[in-house]
Amino acid sequence: MSVYIDVVFVLNFFFDFILLMTVSVTLKRNASIKKLIIGALCGELSMLILFFNFNNITLFLFKLFNSILMIIVTFKLKDKKYFWQNLAYFYMTSTVLGGFLYFLSLSYRENQYGLVFVYESYTIPYLFLVIISPIILYIYIKQRKEIYHYNCFIPVTINFKNGKKLTLMGYLDTANKLIDPITKKKVIIVNQRVLKKIVTIRSPVYVPYNSLNNHGLLKCIAIKSIVIKGVTYNDYLLGLSIDNLLKDGVDCLLNSYYLEERK
Repeated sequence: MSVYIDVVFVLNFFFDFILLMTVSVTLKRNASIKKLIIGALCGELSMLILFFNFNNITLFLFKLFNSILMIIVTFKLKDKKYFWQNLAYFYMTSTVLGGFLYFLSLSYRENQYGLVFVYESYTIPYLFLVIISPIILYIYIKQRKEIYHYNCFIPVTINFKNGKKLTLMGYLDTANKLIDPITKKKVIIVNQRVLKKIVTIRSPVYVPYNSLNNHGLLKCIAIKSIVIKGVTYNDYLLGLSIDNLLKDGVDCLLNSYYLEERK
C-alpha cells in the first residue's frame, strides 16, 4: 500500500477549509480567509493517525480536541452559545460531506484503512472530489435557507364577528409592520378571494401604508380574533389584498410584531 503524504495533506487541508468556510457562511461569522487558512492548518493534526495506533476512545478524544482547536482558532471563543453553535454546525457539515464522500468511495475505492482511502490511481477520483465537494456544500447551504423559509409557514385561524372562522396558511413576513394609527391594531394581510362566502365586507377601515415602490390606503375589516399555535390575539385587523401574496399555498401575511408577542 502506498500513501502519498503530500496528497493526503492537501486534501485534508482543502476539506477542512471548505468545512470551516461553510460554517462561516451559514452562521454569518464573517471569518477572514487568513483565519480559515489557519484553522484548516490546525486540522492537519489529524494526519497523526497515519503514524500512531489510536484505540477508539483515544481516537475520538483526539478528533474532538482537533475540532475544538479548529473552531476556536477560526472563530474565537466569545461565549458558550457562540462556541457550541460553531462546533455543532461544523460536525453537521462534516457529516453531510463525509456521508457523500463515503457513498462515493463505495464506487471508486480499492481499500479503506481507517479514515484513509487508498486508490490505485488517485488523479481522477481526487480531482473529482475536489470539484464536487464545494458543490455539495453549496447545495447544503441553499437547502438550509429553504428549510428556514418553510419554518416561517404558520397556520392561523381567523375568527370573524359573524361567528365564522377560517384557517389559512400564514407566512411570517418580517417586512409587514403595518399598524392602524388610530386603533393601534396590527394588520395581517389576506387574499380577498379567500373570504368569499365567509364574510360580507361592510364598513371597511382604511389604513395607510408605505412600501418600497408604492403607498396608499389598504382596505381592512375588523375581526374578533386570530389564533396562532393555540394562542388567541384580539388586537388585529384583516387587510384585504387582491393580489396573490405568495406561492406555496400561502394566503396570509402575518405581522412581524407577532415575533415580539410570542416571546
